[in-house]
Amino acid sequence: MGGYEYDFSVISQNMDIFIEGALKTLEISAIALLLAIPLGIIIGMGRISRNRFIRILSSAYVEVMRGVPLLVLLIWIFFVLGQFLKLGSYWASIIGLAVFTAAFIAEIVRSGIQGVPRGQMEAARSSGMTYWQAMRLIVLPQAFRRVLPPLASQFIMLIKDSSLISVIGATELTLNAKNLVATSMRSIEVWTFIGFVYFAMTFTLSMIIRAIEQKLLARENS
Repeated sequence: MGGYEYDFSVISQNMDIFIEGALKTLEISAIALLLAIPLGIIIGMGRISRNRFIRILSSAYVEVMRGVPLLVLLIWIFFVLGQFLKLGSYWASIIGLAVFTAAFIAEIVRSGIQGVPRGQMEAARSSGMTYWQAMRLIVLPQAFRRVLPPLASQFIMLIKDSSLISVIGATELTLNAKNLVATSMRSIEVWTFIGFVYFAMTFTLSMIIRAIEQKLLARENS
């Protein structure tokens, strides 16, 4: 790096830009997760449905979403689907992140439901409950406790994945960083700080998830 002089004053001088970008990243990620969870639950339940058509359709969705790179999906939604639905970069980003994340949530939900002992469903059915009553009142509440930590971990992955939405012009932390690098020519300083910001957000969430897991484990053992 001969001749390069580091100047981290660009960070303190533009702190408002970083804060705004971090908050927008968390906002987009949170909304995407709120949309992905119900979609993922529906698809996850479809994966174990007794209806063969629903099971195949749900499985196809999961395999397609897991097989297509998120960046390609975001570009397609923004430039193709967005032209028909008049989506801006903000909602194209949210929809792209949501439908992508839903596939992984579906697998989390599927494994959570299948992790509940089959005897729970059989006992509920023998007591007169319908399949959906047993699923809603007996199986899903138990599965929810199992999948809560993995769902929270998925939120961390979503925050990191959201850095890709800068490609379609969505205003968030990474795009703000790109714009600042273009005007200040301080790429090393800016991107180093951006790395620390992402780490701070994800590490904080990791500590929260760990606390939740310990509390759930203590409750199960009590």
